[in-house]
Parts: sequence; C-alpha cells; structure tokens
Amino acid sequence: MHWHRVPVTGQHYVDTGAGVPVLFLHGNPSWSYLWRHLLAELGSDFRCLAPDLPGLGLSPGRPLRSRPVDQFLGQLDALDALFRHLVADRGLPGRGWTLVMHDWGGPIGTAWARRTPGVVDRLVVLNTIGFRWPAEYRVPVYLRWIRDHKCVAALARATDALPRLAVRVGVTVPLGRAERRAYLLPYARRRDRRAVEFVRGIPHDDRDPTWRLLEPEGPDVLAGLPLFVGWGMRDPVFTPTLLREWTRRFPHAEVRRFPHAGHYVTEDVADRLGCHIRDFLQRERV
Repeated sequence: MHWHRVPVTGQHYVDTGAGVPVLFLHGNPSWSYLWRHLLAELGSDFRCLAPDLPGLGLSPGRPLRSRPVDQFLGQLDALDALFRHLVADRGLPGRGWTLVMHDWGGPIGTAWARRTPGVVDRLVVLNTIGFRWPAEYRVPVYLRWIRDHKCVAALARATDALPRLAVRVGVTVPLGRAERRAYLLPYARRRDRRAVEFVRGIPHDDRDPTWRLLEPEGPDVLAGLPLFVGWGMRDPVFTPTLLREWTRRFPHAEVRRFPHAGHYVTEDVADRLGCHIRDFLQRERV
C-alpha cells in the first residue's frame, strides 16, 4: 500500500493492487482509513485508489467558498484533477472504472460519474445517497443544527465532538482505542476541522442548487450500470428510507442488507462486505 499526492491539488491518496481501477470515496468526517479492510480484500485483483477528499483526512483543503454548491463543485473539480493525474501520470485507463462510495462520497461520486460519462462502468453504494432526499426523509436534528446555525458550526469546529460522536454512534461493534484514535487523528487540531463546516452543505429542500448536480435533466447515464448496495440497517443518518429509494431508482441493483450493522458498515461487517463486493466485481468484470 503506497501513499501518493496529486501535484496540482496536494490531495493524498492510497494506491494499491493491480487490475481494473476501483476508486473509493469516503464521507465526512472520515478519511481513507475507512477503506483499509476493503483495500486488503480487493487489492490482489483490482487497482484500488482511495483519496482523502480535499479538506478531509490528510488532504489540505482550499479556502471554503461562500456557497455550499460552490464547495460541492470544488470537490468535483478536485476529483477531475485526481482522475487526470492517475491517467496521465500513473498509467490508469480512461474507462472501465468502479466507484465505491460511502456517506458524502456518494453525492460527490455520482455527480462526477454523470459529469464524466463513459468513465465509470460499475457502482458500489454503502450507506449514502446519489439523489434528492425522499419526501419522507428527515436529516437528524444534530446535523440540522450544524447546517443551519453558524454559531453551532463554529462550536463544533472548536472541538472534535462530531468526529468523536461519529466513531461511537456510527458502529454497532465498538471500535478499539487504536482504531478510534486513527479515525480522529486528522482532526486533532482545530485548524484541521474545517470538515465540520462541510455539514453546512447538506441540501435543505428541492430548491437547493446542489440538487441540480445530482438529478440529471435528461436520461440518467448511471441508470443501466451494474450496481451493488451494501447497507447497514442501523445507521442513524442514512436510514432504510434511503435504501428504499436506491432500490426504487435502480431495481436491478444487487442489495445486501446487514441488520446489525451501523453507519460504518465497513467496520461492523468488514469481512462479509468485502466478500460480497469481490464477488460482484468479478461477476461484473468488464
């Protein structure tokens, strides 16, 4: 497993394995450490790339833009830069990619796949979204507080309460002390907790301009792609309501429900999840 850096953006990423490229996109407040079990499982057969998204993990972030939609566009631009670097400098192909997405990595990944049609051939979805909130869904109250109130967001950034809460309530099998410390390491200093403010980019309603990046006006280029869904059913944020929306929109999807797993499904059921994803990728190999 090797660390590299995108020359243009300073974005850090893990590069391991050989074969068809698989790009792993984490959420907030996480980083590429989230993928360690899947990288070990899949690296023998696939070229696994796991970046730290800008402003998260070990990737320094650019100054926050004024509007959440511009912050989201900044993530897409950084993903473009990463892709160009991997193709031009690391010898990866320009097509045949798989996206593995979790949490806020889902909206970023699906928007980028729609922005670059023909690059992505397969999707793996893990407790995330790639569309507007369903009408019956409600964002948890503590995330709404951070999103809607600058003073609460500032207080959250002043502490590491959000990352600490995530590593405890996001799992059903408690993490060991070393694992918790690893998750929290990039957010130990206040200046490195700008990720907390990204919560303010969570869309409010159908009028939010961020949604136009997720909902295509014409035919969806992702509609017919092979899709695997692995879902922790005890996730307090990405609830079964969102899983039902995935299955409604993608009725051909292969779905694995894990009744006793939480938000960090990659932790609670790492071995089973890795085997299911490996089987899916090998069966749908392009």
